[in-house]
Amino acid sequence: MTATPGVSQDSLTSQSNWQSPPDEVLDVMHNQQFPQVWTSPTGDYMLLADPVLYPALSELAAPMHKLAGIRMNPAINGPHGRHGVISPRLVQIENRATTALNLPADAEIYNVRWTADGQRFALMVKRCDRIGLWVGSIEGALNFFEADLKEIKAIALNPLISNAVSWLPDQQRLLVRRIPPQRGPVPAPPAIPIGPDILEGVGASSRSTYEARNLLETAHDDDLFEYYTTSELVILDPVTGKINVIGAPAPYTMAQFSPSGEYLLVRRLVGPWSHEVTWRRFASETEVWNNNGDVVATIASLPVADQVPAQGVRLGPRSVGWRPTAPHTLFWLEALDGGDPVAEVPHRDQLMRLEAPFTTEAQVVFKAEHRIRSWQSWFAEGSTLMLTQRERIRRWRYTWLLDVDNGTSRLWFDLNEDDRYGNPGYPLFRVLPNGRWVIRQRDNAVYFSGSGATDQGDRPFLDLRDLDTGETQRLFRCDPERYEYFVAFAGDETRFVLRSESAVDVPNYYLVSFGEASQTTAGAAALTRELITDFADPTPQLRAIKKQIVRYGRADGVPLSFHLYLPPGYQEGQRLPTVLYAYPSEYSDAATAGQVRGSAQRFMRLYGASHLFFLLQGYAVLDQTAMPMLGDPETAYDTFVPQLVADAEAAVKQAVEMGVADPDRIGVIGHSHGGLMVANLLAHTDLFQAGIARSGSYNKTNQPFGFQAERRSLFEARDAYIQLSPTFFADQVKQPVLIIHGDDDSNPGTLTFQSKVFYEAVRGSGGTARLVLLPFEDHGYRARESIEHVLWEQFRWFDRYVKGTDVGMVAMGN
Repeated sequence: MTATPGVSQDSLTSQSNWQSPPDEVLDVMHNQQFPQVWTSPTGDYMLLADPVLYPALSELAAPMHKLAGIRMNPAINGPHGRHGVISPRLVQIENRATTALNLPADAEIYNVRWTADGQRFALMVKRCDRIGLWVGSIEGALNFFEADLKEIKAIALNPLISNAVSWLPDQQRLLVRRIPPQRGPVPAPPAIPIGPDILEGVGASSRSTYEARNLLETAHDDDLFEYYTTSELVILDPVTGKINVIGAPAPYTMAQFSPSGEYLLVRRLVGPWSHEVTWRRFASETEVWNNNGDVVATIASLPVADQVPAQGVRLGPRSVGWRPTAPHTLFWLEALDGGDPVAEVPHRDQLMRLEAPFTTEAQVVFKAEHRIRSWQSWFAEGSTLMLTQRERIRRWRYTWLLDVDNGTSRLWFDLNEDDRYGNPGYPLFRVLPNGRWVIRQRDNAVYFSGSGATDQGDRPFLDLRDLDTGETQRLFRCDPERYEYFVAFAGDETRFVLRSESAVDVPNYYLVSFGEASQTTAGAAALTRELITDFADPTPQLRAIKKQIVRYGRADGVPLSFHLYLPPGYQEGQRLPTVLYAYPSEYSDAATAGQVRGSAQRFMRLYGASHLFFLLQGYAVLDQTAMPMLGDPETAYDTFVPQLVADAEAAVKQAVEMGVADPDRIGVIGHSHGGLMVANLLAHTDLFQAGIARSGSYNKTNQPFGFQAERRSLFEARDAYIQLSPTFFADQVKQPVLIIHGDDDSNPGTLTFQSKVFYEAVRGSGGTARLVLLPFEDHGYRARESIEHVLWEQFRWFDRYVKGTDVGMVAMGN
């Protein structure tokens, strides 16, 4: 490393105390965020609550168990390190009346469950020692009946492996998964292990490397998993407080009443517990019970799924669920290709049906040529559902209309799944009186809402799509100078809630009414609006930032784009130090790879360790920089590095030709797969003066059975694995690289040791590298101390090696 005059090398390389970025960054980082919103099913009310960000590092350092893919907090029998929302209030959409909900000061809401009529709600509430249940009503809240919002003190929820609260079809009672009151003390660890840890594979022909961390390792782990995931199913009447226990305690992953309320569909995990996969692939029993908890029928007894092919599915019934428009009929999917996506078969999946009393053989309803991705979208009338298949090689999506009673089916529409410009959006749903959801229709058409991507940016829309012709009637489309989208219908279908913002206008919610013209034309001009919320701008200093979408092309003609951000006070023609941020993605063709993503009209908010904070330090930022990798899904990674280089060269060239970027002062940042990108660009180009690689994967041979969209094993594509692994080319990394990683990363492809090895490879080859390991942090960074320190590290690194302002470094480093 070349010494910097006046700067101690020790202060540059071995600073280990927690640091903070400049005040102007802290002011933005710690400003209030906009609330999370739950809209009632009828669209009459909104429940708003404020997010809790940046927990103290001491919270992440608190006791935690890693149990079969779960990181759990034993103090609350819930997720570790997760925060909810606070300061809940109800907003009446019609008149904007706002009523605060009276919860304890330390309460954080995890989730909200409305009744179908939108008049009552159940809250999952985190306290210091439990996750509790509170139930309230609209009438009570609006009339300030504080006693109406009450805690159900006999309930401590267990949300670890399933939804803990749901309303029964009568919408009067709740099905709850609670901690068994009699479960006893936590299993004590043995003084010494009862024996060695042993794994054994005998003749396994296929294995995914998806499963990797937070797995069970010891017999004591097994005991803890069973202890903490076991729950008791109870039916609760929140008015009377009556509790009815159903069945025996078990690790339940699903419990759902039939629409008639006569049967209960249950899935429970069964041991012995595997040490090779997460709980989602454990052995399980799927059963139908009656109201007394007696087993009526066994739908599936599945073994441990520890040999699922890469990008495949497990064998046996999967995605089991009730038909919402029948009293008690089950449907599910089964693989016909052994779960193997490359098996050559005429059909990959079949849709099955079984009706009460569940004593006959299940019927085959439909056989699909490709993998079925969804089947749960039903129409209220008749017996038709909307089913979606995915063709893996083409990355193509097919949407079918299937009448399950008469056996007829037809293709409704299909598209390239990466084609954002041609995407019709997704259907809207409405709730039935029994609490089940069905597709929302007007006569013979279905409501669709989507992002409305264009070459000028996203313009969300609301459409009606005819079931017979497929023709669409546009009811609403976002103005090109704003970013607005449909939230929910308000009362009936003549009004809806709209969220609207622009680059300078705070996001707020509006009540929008259709005029007469909107029923027969595009109708945007006929809309009338009334303000529902009136949020203020918490960070007006960010409005001086300029942004635009820039389109350009790769040398081989592939269209590309990035979002250009310019710092406050920027003068036209001024060349700036520049930060390029990107995340590589796979595509089948150039047309979809080059499609613009996002909108320049979004209201800017900064939080976390965002690279956009560089704007407050005088840098230009190229955000959402397109880094497409084109090719057949089976072989696309064969050309990963040359395509990555071509993408980066095109972006840098465009920014320089615009007169914005100083070609001698450009740095590159990426996270996760983007960290791999950074390391490869530093190894194979001289485009950048420095790089910051966060939580990356630098040696793909550590994932020998596939990664990202690559399903070939290391042994089938050895050269590809090595060529895209920058650890093998660390001696070519001549520009300084800052490597940041959570010291407890659970993402299978980015285990922390990869950063340690890459750092040693660069440093040992004479390169300049700095490794920052964040205690107790996972793949993403959450603690206040961690976020502030990461920002400080990033500014410090680029100020020295990109901007070249060592004086600022000395001030920050000492």
